[in-house]
Amino acid sequence: MSEYKNTKYQIRLPIILTIGLAAGIFIGATFSDSPPVQNDLNKDIQKFKEVLTMVDRNYVDEVNTDDLVEDAISHMLNKLDPHSYYISAKDRVAADEELQGNFEGIGVEFNIFRDTIVVVTPLSGGPSEALGIMSGDKIITIDGKNVAGVGFTNRDVQKHLKGPKGSKVAVAIKRKNNKKLIQFEIIRDKIPQYSVDTGYMIDDEIGYIKINRFAATTYEEFRAALVKLQEKGMDKLILDLQGNGGGYMNQAINIADEFLSGDKKIVYTLGKESRFNTQANGQRKGLFEEGALIVLVNEGSASASEIVTGALQDNDRALVVGRRTFGKGLVQAPMDLSDGSEMRLTISRYYTPSGRSIQKPYTDMDDYSKDILLRYNHGEFFSADSIKFNDSLKYKTLSGRTVYGGGGIMPDYFVPLDTTSNSPYLNKLFASNSVQEFVFNYVNNHKKELNDMGYDQFYKNFEVTDAMRKALAKTGEENKIKTDFKDMNENKDLFNLHIRAQIARQIWNNDGFYPIFNQTNEVLKQAIKLFDEADKLDRTKF
Repeated sequence: MSEYKNTKYQIRLPIILTIGLAAGIFIGATFSDSPPVQNDLNKDIQKFKEVLTMVDRNYVDEVNTDDLVEDAISHMLNKLDPHSYYISAKDRVAADEELQGNFEGIGVEFNIFRDTIVVVTPLSGGPSEALGIMSGDKIITIDGKNVAGVGFTNRDVQKHLKGPKGSKVAVAIKRKNNKKLIQFEIIRDKIPQYSVDTGYMIDDEIGYIKINRFAATTYEEFRAALVKLQEKGMDKLILDLQGNGGGYMNQAINIADEFLSGDKKIVYTLGKESRFNTQANGQRKGLFEEGALIVLVNEGSASASEIVTGALQDNDRALVVGRRTFGKGLVQAPMDLSDGSEMRLTISRYYTPSGRSIQKPYTDMDDYSKDILLRYNHGEFFSADSIKFNDSLKYKTLSGRTVYGGGGIMPDYFVPLDTTSNSPYLNKLFASNSVQEFVFNYVNNHKKELNDMGYDQFYKNFEVTDAMRKALAKTGEENKIKTDFKDMNENKDLFNLHIRAQIARQIWNNDGFYPIFNQTNEVLKQAIKLFDEADKLDRTKF
């Protein structure tokens, strides 16, 4: 979803849509002062009211008119485009948390091992850490209700442990070597969520930053990561937007501005009405306006990710490497409804500086929903030649390079999907939580020696032993995964890499995880070889 708020880049959204849900009846929805449109709208509202009233009075069974109206709203918006949608009042908090940069809860990272909630780590600065809740603690009851061995899911845990700041929740915890349960009363608080997964130096020159979404704090997080890398001597950067589904438009604009000199165009939007037409240009001196830059994308890079990628590609500021992006170029405006629910309505399309609309066609909604699968089946993930572009949608970058609109952003250098590093057995171990459980127990039993080793020594010297792999297989058996030593031996290096990466994450978080895990990132490995091409773009000045 792209954000449309009152920022220096955008005009304020001057629209209020009021929908009354008392007795499930629409009482007003006006977008225009034109009498014919108003008359038609009133007629449609009256028709809907008649149908709903007849159903309520005459249908053979009892009906919940509120549910009928919510379904009607959802179906109506689904008819417009793939990205206009309705959020009920009860679901709105969860929907907003993803982009707000924080949520409210007790502050633990947890996992469910063998039907028991286990604290993986208390989050730094959170209320659980302050009370002394520890890694390895098992949550047995929540507010007096038994939650162990009863089929609790991740969603169930979140439902019971999340809650408004200042509210209380009581938990009973089973701790290793303690015979009795330990009782805690936790006062919930705001818990930060991070959208920049990591920033680290690949070598003495090349820095790497991965952004997983564009949330309210992404620009601030990104600048902090960029400054940290520059202090370490970075003069070349890889920005990883693979799998980044988007978020707030203003965060994307601010990040693009850090790379573009002067007042270069970043993005513009066009809607049915002029108040939805906006244009964003560079506003400030950026932290990295010079220096070779590569952006990584794939079929999961969408919306705000495409704004950044399109701006940097069209202005010849970055080399784009990977696979064609998702193709979402529609802007949604959040509109509050009277009962606390929300409609996110498409009010404009965004365009890259060269004039490209990145939105892929959606005349067939069924095909749209299956587009990624269709690309895979068509062979697009494995060969750039399988992608056919429309010559009528040909555009030029500032230096005259050809780029295409009509459905996602095609990278400058295509990297096929790597299917060679794949183990069905390892996938089953991950899916059953066996890898996570084995690593959790291993780290708990070796935490001191791992911490004493330090990350640099761990990265260079730590080796996964045969005994560790056999212990993983045993954990899998206990989780009803049949052992496949043939697969494990054939893919030993892959098993070792993932075990090392997961151990590093337990001790050093994402900054320890990604340098190891990215050894499987074929797009990144290819990008590192392309800095000569990125240097050529950097030397092109306008």
